[in-house]
Amino acid sequence: MSELIPACQSLTTNVNALLDLWQQEPTLHFQQDTTAIATSLEKATSPKFEIVFAGAFSAGKSMLINALLERELLYSAEGHATGTQCYIEYAAPDQERVVLTFLSTEEIQGQLYQLCQRLALKIETLDDQQQLVVLQDNCQQILQEEGGENKSDKAKTAKALFLLLEGYLHNQERIHPSQNSTYSMEQFNFANLTEAANFARRGSNSAVLKKLQYYCHHPLLEDGNVLVDMPGIDAPVKRDAQLTYDKIIHPDTSAVICVLKPASEGDMTSEETELLEKMRTNLGIRDRVFYVFNRIDQTWYNTQLRQRLDSLIQSQFQRDERIYKTSGLLGFFGSQVKDSSSGDRFGIDSIFADSVKNLGGEEETPQFVSEFNNYCANSGKLTRTPFKVSVNSYETPNENYVRILSEWGRPLIEQLVKDSGIEEFRQGITCYLKEEKRPQLFAALADDLQPLCIALRKHLLSEYRELESQPHEIEAMKAQELTRLNQELQEVGIQFQKHITEEVNNIIINQDFSFEEDFQALKAKMVSRLDELLQTFSVKNAYSQATFSHPRNATAPLIAILVEALYYLANELEDVLIEFSDILIHNFCQRLVKRIQQSDYYRKLYRLLGNDGGLEQSISTLEGQLIYALQSEARTECDRYVRESPRFYDEGTFSIYQFRQTLQQTSQAYDCESMVEAEPAIRQLLKLDFEPKVNATIRQNFRQTINQTLKTQLLPMAAQQSEFILEQYNLARRYLEQTLEQEAREKIARNLQLQREYKHKIEVYNQAAITINQCLQEMQVYERQLPIIIESDFEFSDVTSIIEHNNQ
Repeated sequence: MSELIPACQSLTTNVNALLDLWQQEPTLHFQQDTTAIATSLEKATSPKFEIVFAGAFSAGKSMLINALLERELLYSAEGHATGTQCYIEYAAPDQERVVLTFLSTEEIQGQLYQLCQRLALKIETLDDQQQLVVLQDNCQQILQEEGGENKSDKAKTAKALFLLLEGYLHNQERIHPSQNSTYSMEQFNFANLTEAANFARRGSNSAVLKKLQYYCHHPLLEDGNVLVDMPGIDAPVKRDAQLTYDKIIHPDTSAVICVLKPASEGDMTSEETELLEKMRTNLGIRDRVFYVFNRIDQTWYNTQLRQRLDSLIQSQFQRDERIYKTSGLLGFFGSQVKDSSSGDRFGIDSIFADSVKNLGGEEETPQFVSEFNNYCANSGKLTRTPFKVSVNSYETPNENYVRILSEWGRPLIEQLVKDSGIEEFRQGITCYLKEEKRPQLFAALADDLQPLCIALRKHLLSEYRELESQPHEIEAMKAQELTRLNQELQEVGIQFQKHITEEVNNIIINQDFSFEEDFQALKAKMVSRLDELLQTFSVKNAYSQATFSHPRNATAPLIAILVEALYYLANELEDVLIEFSDILIHNFCQRLVKRIQQSDYYRKLYRLLGNDGGLEQSISTLEGQLIYALQSEARTECDRYVRESPRFYDEGTFSIYQFRQTLQQTSQAYDCESMVEAEPAIRQLLKLDFEPKVNATIRQNFRQTINQTLKTQLLPMAAQQSEFILEQYNLARRYLEQTLEQEAREKIARNLQLQREYKHKIEVYNQAAITINQCLQEMQVYERQLPIIIESDFEFSDVTSIIEHNNQ
């Protein structure tokens, strides 16, 4: 089904029509994120459906793809970590081909650096080929020390480095410094896809290939299905691992076959857990995830592994339906042997085709042969079958394999393939891609559209019915408007009251930032003015004032100087506090008037009364009252400065110590000069007294005084003004009657125009929903039909006749 069926050809157009209707309604388009709909639509209409095989390296991803396609396309070897991305798409039988993209020299050098760093080897450049050969020898030495390439992570890394170097040395002419080079099958003179696949499957070649694009003839790939094999999520080269994570969240990814290793490892790795989390963030994948626990044959020989795997599936995957247990190795090669010609003796020749002699002259045992013999001897899978197979210790593994196949032949291989789970896996994937994929994609789209359509249908009907219920005659409209007049005046009053309450509350919770700036200016001015007064305070002037008040005396005590200073500083600070309180209130009232003028209720009031109903005058009057009230509060606050602080003369305080020191200094003589000489000490004494007072004013006392004054003055004013607005009903009625007929005519025309628009929107909605429903029906998705608007939901008015009647 490479093309959509006829009813679905316009699916994109109709879904977009619904989305456009949604965006046209301001009250709706913020209620729902339509990203999921866009993603579902793209998946339902996309010509390609990419299925990504993701998992750890050596999990068996490539082998499973080979098993699905029933041909050996991808390189698959125990312990080999390839960084190659493989895309397998459909091609006609006579158009099979492959496109090979090689890594650049720069990319290979980066991988070389990372692998050498992990192995603690000297990092070489690609320029010195002799050193690269030495580096290969180092890798071989590590493999021998580790006991083989599959024994440890270090050995696997050494094998990856060895293959990378070998691939680079063998393909230098195809590798360019800073760009990837792409070659077609013809450029290699490959006669067919098999030869191309054999070249790409070699470990050294795959190590330097960045991307493989196979175009293969297989029914599973029809309808745009693309199989994608990505590097392992725990690949030795971190960049390769990141490629898989990036692909999992890429919009092009439609489904994931998650190949997991707990069957052989006993538990989930941290990388596998991260992989599952990444999948959940991609709306393009949704629940299209297949979990494959590969290497299931390992649990046949280990009871603990089997129990841990069962426990894991039961605890973490109990809600997932698409779970498969497979042995890709046994299943794939078993299928190859089963389907081979009789002249190949059940595939024996092909199995041994790549076998070589080891250093001892003995023939190596292919991995499949070892696993086949193990299956026959130890798996327990043949216990209740007719097969009585013996694996003899006096025969080599290869001899046992040949003999057992000769004795039991095809039925035994069929039993092996069945036990491997590969056929069940292949049938599941095939059934999904052939029968379930398209309906599920459309079902997902319908699920995402459903809440939008329900809300949109409800809104369109509600808006149309509201317009339909409005008067269509001018006199009826005028009567309705007059009836609503009292309600509108009441609404204006309530909105004004609410606005004033919010303004006051914003000041109380310090959210009126302009007011905060003005108050900070007041605080700063009080502090700076105190510093200025202390610096410029003149003891001589205070002494003069004291002796002037007492004509019989020629001297003055220190306490008299301090008294004059207390009065002087308190009065000067009072002037500052009053001045900046006036500025604070004036600026606030100016801003309040502007905000009132910009409000909807202010514009509505002008429409109803022709004026602002006295709102601006009430604020102006209130400004004077607020200024007077705060001036009185400022005088009271600063008048208290005249009194010394309660603890000023307490024993043990610095102030009493300073006072006594100053007293000793001024007591040296009885003339003015002794006082003047003590001026710095007197200033310090005054500072100790006044700084806490001013600090208490600006940080504690006066702000609460301002807040309370505003609240007690503004809120009653707002309530009183709200009542006054409501009392203007008769004035509003007379004013409104002058313009009401024209307004009624315009409102009727506007309502009728809106009716026409909503009627058209309903028609567009119905057309889109019906067409999408037809598409869902053809996909046999009957239970997810979108709601439509039927004629019985409302009656369309004859809008044209109403307009003609009103014009007459």
